[in-house]
Parts: sequence; C-alpha cells; structure tokens
Amino acid sequence: MGEFEVHRVRFFGLVPAGVRCLACQPRGGRLALARTDGAVEVYNFAANYFQEKVIPGHEARSVEALCWAAGDRLFGAGLGGDITEYDLARLCAARSVDGCGGPIWSMAANGSGTQLAIGCEDGSVKLFQVVPGGIEFERNLDRRKGRILCLSWHPSDTHIAAGSIDVLRVFDVCSGQTAQRIMVNYRVQKVKRECIVWSIAFLSSGTVVTSDSFGRVQFWDWERGTLLESHTVSTSAVLSLAVSETEDSIIVGTSTGATYQFQLLPVKMGSLEKRWVRTKPFQHHTHDVRAVAHSSTALISGGLDAQLVIRPLMEKMQKKGYDAALRKFTFPHRRLVSCARKARLLLFQFSQHLELWRLGSTDETGKDGEVLPLCRMPEHLVQLKSKGPEHIYCSCVSPCGNWIAYSTASRFHLYRVQYEGDSVSIKKVPKVPKLLLPAYQLQFSSDSGSLFVASVQGSVHVLQLLEPGGCKHLHTFRPPSGSPEAVYLLASSADGQWLAAVGGDWAIHIYNLKCFKHHCTVPVYGCAVTAIAIHPGTNNLVIAYSDQQLFEFSIPKKQYTAWSRMVQNCGLHKVWLERDSPITHITFNPKNPSHILLHDIYMFCVLDKSLPLPDNSALLMNQSTLKQLPETARQRQLHAFKICKKFQPLLFADLLDENCLVMVERPIMDVKTQLPLPIQQKKFGT
Repeated sequence: MGEFEVHRVRFFGLVPAGVRCLACQPRGGRLALARTDGAVEVYNFAANYFQEKVIPGHEARSVEALCWAAGDRLFGAGLGGDITEYDLARLCAARSVDGCGGPIWSMAANGSGTQLAIGCEDGSVKLFQVVPGGIEFERNLDRRKGRILCLSWHPSDTHIAAGSIDVLRVFDVCSGQTAQRIMVNYRVQKVKRECIVWSIAFLSSGTVVTSDSFGRVQFWDWERGTLLESHTVSTSAVLSLAVSETEDSIIVGTSTGATYQFQLLPVKMGSLEKRWVRTKPFQHHTHDVRAVAHSSTALISGGLDAQLVIRPLMEKMQKKGYDAALRKFTFPHRRLVSCARKARLLLFQFSQHLELWRLGSTDETGKDGEVLPLCRMPEHLVQLKSKGPEHIYCSCVSPCGNWIAYSTASRFHLYRVQYEGDSVSIKKVPKVPKLLLPAYQLQFSSDSGSLFVASVQGSVHVLQLLEPGGCKHLHTFRPPSGSPEAVYLLASSADGQWLAAVGGDWAIHIYNLKCFKHHCTVPVYGCAVTAIAIHPGTNNLVIAYSDQQLFEFSIPKKQYTAWSRMVQNCGLHKVWLERDSPITHITFNPKNPSHILLHDIYMFCVLDKSLPLPDNSALLMNQSTLKQLPETARQRQLHAFKICKKFQPLLFADLLDENCLVMVERPIMDVKTQLPLPIQQKKFGT
C-alpha cells in the first residue's frame, strides 16, 4: 500500500440535521426525505439507495409533510403555511401556494395522485387539485376546533381520516361533512393529560389505525366508531406509522428510538380469521423516530439522530445476499470538504457558513502507526457566513488557497484570500458574472486560473480568474442533445485541456477547454455516478458508480481502456460489490501512476492497477489485519485492492503530496454529544 504521513482531522464540527418526514413514491423506486433544517433529499432504490438529489434547506421553510402526486411530482408543506412543489431537475423549490389555514401539520395525496389534502392549525382540512404547472384550491371540508396533525385517504378516495388532540374524525369527501367522530381516550380512566394522535392510516377494509402520545397503536372500525384492537408498545409516544401497499404489515416509530413491526396473521394455522400481531422490535435509533416508511421489500425509519435506516424484510428476499443487508445512512453522499493542496488548507461547508483551516505540521518522523507530536497546531483562519435565510448548495477552495467560491439558491459568491505572515484578509470579488443559479458544483482548475460552475440543463460555465481580484465569463458548455437535469459532478484534467461533467440523467460529457467544444460522451451505464476524476498523466477518466462498479475511460481515444475492459470481463470481488456506501472521492498518486486512491464512509482504498484483481476466494483484508500475517501468507494475498478501515466515518480523503495524506473524520459519538438528550429508559438490573 505504501507509507504515507497522515493528517488525521477530527475538528470538522458537522452535525447532520434530524429526519422529519419520509415519503415512498407509490409504485416507484424513490424515497423522499425532509430534514429538520428544511433540506429535502431523494434516494433511488434502483441505484443502490444512492442519494441522487439534494435540495438544501431554508431558514424560513420548515417541512412537516412530504408526498408524491401525479407520478413523480413531489410536494412539501410546513409551519410556514405554504404548499411547495419541488423541481427535481433544477433541485430547487419550483412554486409555492398559501394554504390559507395557518401552519400546515399534515398533507396526503389521494390514491390517483390528483388531489392533495392538508391539515391546518385552524382545524380545517383543505383539498387542492393537482393540475399541470401547479395546484389549485378546491374546497374546505367540515371545520372543527383543534389542529389537524395527521391525515390519510381511504384507498377508494371517498373518505379522509384525520387525527387531532383527543379525537379522530372521518370526513366524507363528496359532501365535505364529518361522517364519524371518535374520542381516542374514552377508555382511559382519570385522564389528566391530552392524547395526541400523531399518525393515522386508513385501510381498504375500513379500519383506521392510529398511533398516539400514550404509546398505543389502535385499530378502529370507523363506521361503528368502536375500538377493535389496542396495543401499548411504549411508555412514551408512538410518533409515526406507515402501512405496506398490501396492507398486511405496519411499521411504527417511538420517541425512545425504537421501531416495531405489526403483521396481520391468522389466529390459527389455516384459519381465515386474522389479527394484528407485534412481531419485530428494532432499536436502531437513539432519539425520536419522527418518520417511517414501508416499501415493498423494506422497513425504513428516520430519526432525530439524523440516521436513515433501511431494514430489508427477509421474507421478501429471494436469497440471502447484499439486498438483505441492513443499511444506515448518517452523512450525505456528497463532499462537504474541499482541499487546497499547495497551501495545505481545508474548507468545511456547513448549512450557513464556511470554515477555512490550516493543517498542523510536525518535524518528527516515526514508525508505521506512530502518532507524531505537532510543532504547529491546526489553525482556524476564516469563518465566512452566508447572509440571508438560504442554505449553501456548494463551495470550493482553489489549490493555491487564494480563492473561495460558494453558491446559495439565488446568489453566487467569489472571494479573494490574502495571507501576510500570520494574518489573513478576505475580500469579496465585486461584479461577478450573472449566471443561471443555483450552482450545484464548483471546481477550480489545477493552476487556480479558472473556475467551473455546474448549472441547470446540463450546462457548465467557465470563469477566468483575474489578478488581483476579479473574474470574467469565458464560455458556457451545453450537452449537444440537451438535458433537463442539473450537473452535480465535475472533474478537470491537470493539463487544463479536459473537463468532465455528470448530470442528473447520469450522462457523462467531456469538453475540450482549449477549443471550447464538446469532445465526446461516455457510454451511458444504467446506474448513478458517485465520483469521477481525471488521471494527471494519462487523461483517463476514472468513474465510480452507485452499484460499486469502476470504469476507466480514455478521453483522448474516446473509449474504455484495456484495464477497464479486463475489470468488466473478470468482475470485481463480491465483498467489494456488496458495500452499501458509495465512493465519494477519487484521486491519484503522482509517485505511482498505477495507483488510484478512493474512499467511502467506511474505508480508504489504494487500487493498484499493476497487480491482479482478486477472485471471490481471496480475502479483501484490512491492511492492519494483513500485517499480522506471516510473509508467505501476505504474498498469497497480494492483489490490487489495499484497504484501510482505520479512519471512520471518513468524510474526505486526499493526497497533499506524494508522501502525505489528509483524512477528515467525523466520529458518530462526537455527533451524538451535540444532540439533545434522548428519553432515558429503565434497563433491567439498574
């Protein structure tokens, strides 16, 4: 693997926002997620649960509910009182409509996706028609006192069940009147506190399922207004509930971090009579599970601990393998750290500010694994705050460290940084070119002379940076066939000749920076691209996909390289392909042209193209394990993949020079110390 001096960075104080709500696309392969900071994310089931789209948050926009309608249109609503439709091609809020009922607590689409129902603070349930280009107010249903905290349509679209405080109501959609009113706490003796109905589901059988603040999951016959079953699953609140499409399985989430599955099972073997049975408890979260979803093959939960947990249903799996593995996502599938190699600086991106740090240094040398004392401590140089309520989309620092750029939804900012001894000054570049905003990715050229700005409709803007502090627009690249999707990944060559851009349609376009022309398009592979990089010596483009496949494409020859074809013929190791975390960064070692350096959240890997690929009988060992083997055993394990799992969770890794690496970690325990205290549970024996 080679020996490197490693800068182990643990002062990136990122605290991911908690998960507020989830929405599975009906009969589709996507999951929408909203966080407590207003950010909206879309995960693609078919692309290995890759986080393919991110719409950053907004200080004035909370998202209490998400739903899909009319196929692939995504709507959100929150305490601001607006219903927002999201543009998933431009990755922004497309349009908003005032709900006219105060803060919106809940929203649901009917089975055909043609109507939206919202539950408001003023106690009203309002219907909106989904039309091309937006939504239109239709009418109000019977208004009663008390905020509407949850909603669910009957699959026939004839009735709506709504949960409030102490009561649930069923509305007739045609007449708009209340068809049934049920007090949810009428069986509780000497009630001294309110019972909040946090979540509700309306089954095709006419059963209404509720979860409440008393820790109960209850099943009601809505026509008779009677309680069919009641299950107390927690001493605290049951906050969320979701039903499978087949209506034979339910997942609920509690404020203690536990999730439970209920299944509709026969009372006796062969009996037609069925009852709901609590079958599987899970404890994957430490804080409130505010959101759950039920796909056809998995139970999905999101907590205020920022974790998205996907637990496959083993009875739905054809065979035991990668698809049957539990997955946990805490950190984004994109980079929030950029590096100025020459200046040895790191730029950290937060939701509303940036931090520029200078790495520490040492004069000592030592043995492998030894921690060296620092002669100069890491130094926090600049904190750059973004004005306004919009969150930052992307940011970057130039290799020389003299330029910083970032973008929000409506503004693009460029700064000139100057260093005089130990003092740092920063100056905003005035009159930057007006671009189509937002920018989705920023990339400086290797000589720090140009800035590439990823934009909408597959376009990339090229800006020339001028001394002592200015810029001008040189050219805008556009894909020859056009594209409605935004560009989300960029890579430029070290010689300044080539630029690669990846759009939301997963097409990779190569542009010639010398003559400003489209050079070629990489053959489309049916999976999301997670990372790209251009080799400084060969100008080969290395591509990592969400299914863990690796390709190498020769830009000058416009074809895949012989090594890439060999990889596809022989196949990558089974353990490599079964990883659930995408590659987020690729770089190269100038000292050894055959080395490709790449990493995901859980491992750092040096891929040596000069060595043979391992077959499935070989062991993909961690390097620390491999060092403990005898020399003869190590020689038998000699293959292309050199893997290190010492640094976790690994948010960023890059090569500063041929002998020096920087690793940016964010330990989970450090994140948890920044969260509010969870509900304490009594444990047996304490």
